[in-house]
Amino acid sequence: MEIAYSKQAIKFLKKQDVPTRKRIITAIENLPYGDVVKLQNRSGYRLRVGDYRVIFDKDGNVVLVEKIDNRGQVYKD
Repeated sequence: MEIAYSKQAIKFLKKQDVPTRKRIITAIENLPYGDVVKLQNRSGYRLRVGDYRVIFDKDGNVVLVEKIDNRGQVYKD
């Protein structure tokens, strides 16, 4: 499975400390395992990693990580 990160996701990961960054990346690499839920009223899926949420979409063998943010901020557009 190939994983592609959006510009926002890379920027968010760079701001985090090393243990948090490793935890989020490990959770993304272990997809489809983990706390994954299909989003309502929009396309894509949500992966929960502690207080962080990863919004991603699947296209065949490619997982596009669209957004990573804190729990309360990730759903705001």
